[in-house]
Amino acid sequence: MSKTRTKTQPKPILNVSLPPQFRQFRLALAREPGHPEGDAEVAYIIVAPLDAEDRIDPKLWREHRDACRVVRQRPDQQDKHGHLVHRPGGGWAFHYDDGEISVPDDVGYHFADERFLVGEYVSLNEGGEMHTYRVTAVSYL
Repeated sequence: MSKTRTKTQPKPILNVSLPPQFRQFRLALAREPGHPEGDAEVAYIIVAPLDAEDRIDPKLWREHRDACRVVRQRPDQQDKHGHLVHRPGGGWAFHYDDGEISVPDDVGYHFADERFLVGEYVSLNEGGEMHTYRVTAVSYL
C-alpha cells in the first residue's frame, strides 16, 4: 500500500492584517562571471517587514513569521515557494516548502546588516556558491 503525499499550499495572507512595515522586494542577479549584464530572470521576491533603516525587522518577523515569504525564480525551473527564516546566530535564510531535505536553504550573507533599498547589493549563498543580487524593486503591500 502506498501513501500519497499531498502538497500543502501556504495559507493566504491578508495584507490588511499585516503591519505597515511589511514590504515586497525583488532581488535580481547582479553582474558576475557568466552573466556580464546580470540576469533579471534569476531573482527572488520576498515579503518581509523592514525597520526604519530598511533592514529586516526581527521582532516583527517573529510576530508574523508565516507571512514572511519568498519565491525563488529561475528561467528554466518552476518557481520555488518558501519562507524567510531566522537561523541560530542571527542569520537569515530561505527555507523552501517543497519538502526536499537534500536541497539546502539559500542563506543571506550578512542580511541582518543589509539595507533593502532599490540599487543596494546583497549576497546569497546558494548551495555553497556565493552570488550577488541587486535590489530592483521595493513596494508596500
